[in-house]
Amino acid sequence: MPETPEQSAAGRFDTVLIANRGEIAARIQRACRELGLKTVAICSEADRQAPYGKTADSFICIGPSTVAKSYLNQDAILLAARLAGAGAIHPGYGFLSENAAFADAVEKAGLTFIGPTASSIATMGDKISAKRAMMTAGVPCVPGPDTALPDDPATIECIALEIGFPVIIKAAGGGGGRGMRVVPKADFLHEAIALTREEARKAFGSPSLYMEKFLEHPRHIEIQVICDDHSNAVWLGHRDCSMQRRHQKVVEEAPAAGIAPDIIQPVGLACVQACLQIGYRGVGTFEFLYEDGAFYFIEMNTRLQVEHPVTELTSGVDIVQAQIRVAQGHVLDLSQGDVSCEGHSFECRINAEDPESFLPSAGVVTHLALPAGPGIRVDTHIHAGYKVSPYYDSLIAKLIVHAPTRAQAMARMREALAGTEVEGISTNIPFLRALFEDGAFAQGETDIHYLEQWLKLRRAA
Repeated sequence: MPETPEQSAAGRFDTVLIANRGEIAARIQRACRELGLKTVAICSEADRQAPYGKTADSFICIGPSTVAKSYLNQDAILLAARLAGAGAIHPGYGFLSENAAFADAVEKAGLTFIGPTASSIATMGDKISAKRAMMTAGVPCVPGPDTALPDDPATIECIALEIGFPVIIKAAGGGGGRGMRVVPKADFLHEAIALTREEARKAFGSPSLYMEKFLEHPRHIEIQVICDDHSNAVWLGHRDCSMQRRHQKVVEEAPAAGIAPDIIQPVGLACVQACLQIGYRGVGTFEFLYEDGAFYFIEMNTRLQVEHPVTELTSGVDIVQAQIRVAQGHVLDLSQGDVSCEGHSFECRINAEDPESFLPSAGVVTHLALPAGPGIRVDTHIHAGYKVSPYYDSLIAKLIVHAPTRAQAMARMREALAGTEVEGISTNIPFLRALFEDGAFAQGETDIHYLEQWLKLRRAA
């Protein structure tokens, strides 16, 4: 569908403020520059030496090191955008990326928010309304009601018995693995409800909870989508993010091994239909649990994902550039028939943390050697002499590989990890090297609980 003159002018901008830090700030800056756009980088006082600040067209310190006074300070970010003449704001992931109020404030300031509308973020950010929207669109969901749990203990117990134990209690506004509790049987139900309500109230500002069936051996499967403002939407294949520690992803891969195309394709098309139904714009990720050949929707992330590179390498689509072009008002330049996923990709999250205790490690990087070669990509913002701050997430780099087959990609990752050296701080590289030597992982015989069990066995040995 060709653009009308009105559509082609809508949302156009030539300068993007990147409202984030670290590797994702560097990644977004690279995409902007390749599109011929100017960039405004922001920083806290702790990030004044960030290397992407030197290559940005403007670099503005917006506040102290604490995130509440810098990267979560909406007024400071909007002021920086106005001072630098930015026409759009890219939130990256984390921080304000899924904050509906911020998206609304950006648009009200006359700027373009590079992401979904505030209403889409609000709908999908609340897990209850998201589940309701997905059920309406025909997306398969985990068994359980699409309403918040009532206050009455007897009614709650009836709901749990109807679902069948074990169940999982989740905060409606939760995310990042917080605000959830597994209940194996009725004896523990009411205590779990009370504890999770209080946790949800403190962490997310709302005590609203919902309940679902707890699947005991599922895999975590994601479907990446991108949609424009012209009723076009596509899904770009699927990922397996089952390698998790404390609900936090450690290794991701695309595609998910062992899932036949005729099983995944209807789910991908249902995700696209759901996006069209709610008028979704931009990139997004549908997260599912997969068990015994069935998919169950758990949530949608209305932002760019940390693990987007594995989908970029298998689909051949630059997701960040596509996201920016959609925000400019362009029509998607690919249809579903154009999407073909080739080969296999893995991503390892390299964190500044002790490889045994996983406690964060701050300090100066005294030596850095990164692998290179065909099928190897490193997304990072660090360099020798870089000071890793104790104030932020421990992610310092993402090591991504791509090869024709899963086995070849695993071999390539082993070699890439062997060639990665970071000194001066502790990292999880030794842990990742050991994981890629594990036989069950190599065979694809893992679920979301596997890594925790693997770690317990290692500690006991």
